[in-house]
This record gives sequence, C-alpha cells and structure tokens, in this order.
Amino acid sequence: MDEAEIAARIRASFARQGLMATLGAELGAIRPGHVEIILRPHPAISQQHGFVHGGAVSAIADSAAGYAALSLMPPTAGVLTTDFTIHFLAPARGVRLIACGEVIKPGRTLSVVQTDVFAEDEEGGRRRVALLTASMLTVEGRPGVTD
Repeated sequence: MDEAEIAARIRASFARQGLMATLGAELGAIRPGHVEIILRPHPAISQQHGFVHGGAVSAIADSAAGYAALSLMPPTAGVLTTDFTIHFLAPARGVRLIACGEVIKPGRTLSVVQTDVFAEDEEGGRRRVALLTASMLTVEGRPGVTD
C-alpha cells in the first residue's frame, strides 16, 4: 500500500471509533510506522485537579500506537493491543495534547510500539507528559479490527 492508501485506511478506521469521537480526538500526521492523534483539553475529559484525565491520555496514546502498527500491516490484517505500560511524566495540561505513535519493532505476529504524548502551550512549546510502550497483535482476516 502507498502512503495515500495507508492514510485513507487509518482515517476510515478512526472514524468508526466512538471513544475517539467522544473525547474529541483528531488524527494528525500519518505515515508508515507513525501516527499522531491530537486532543484539545476540555472540562468533560478533566480530572479533579483540572488536568486531562489519565484515561483520556491513555486512550489517545494506545490508539496512536495501534494505528502506527496498522500502518505497516497488509490490507487483510488488523491489529489489537495485547498489553501496554504508560508512564505519566507531568500533568497533562495545555492547549492540545499530541500522541505520537511510532513502531519500534514491526513483526508478522507481534509489533512493539511506543507513543510519546506531548502537551503544547499557547506559544507552541512542547513538553512530554506521558510515554506508552505497547505490544500489538496482528489479526489476519479482520482488516477493520483496530484497538
């Protein structure tokens, strides 16, 4: 698949994810082995201290990882998360969060992916707020399966 086909496949799958729509997340950059998901903080996804809730941060990080892995899969395959570990490094606050999923080790059955989540401030400055590592399972014969 070429880059345009990969992007179209990921955009179509992302559009079917109810959770991403509920959170207000959007796709950013898409290229083979790399997918970004953008989330603009709002009160409905905050925790008691006013930061973006860790569940919302985890969701965009996991989905960015899954789509990064999917971008390297054949058209007949999908991907499911088998496990992930997330480290929260700083409070998730700013004008937007950007989850940058990157395939570290692609595999036929299992891929290892990392997602860095950055918070952007009003001036465009970025700081890393979370780091996720995940294993993604290739699921043959189910091209619509993602996360």
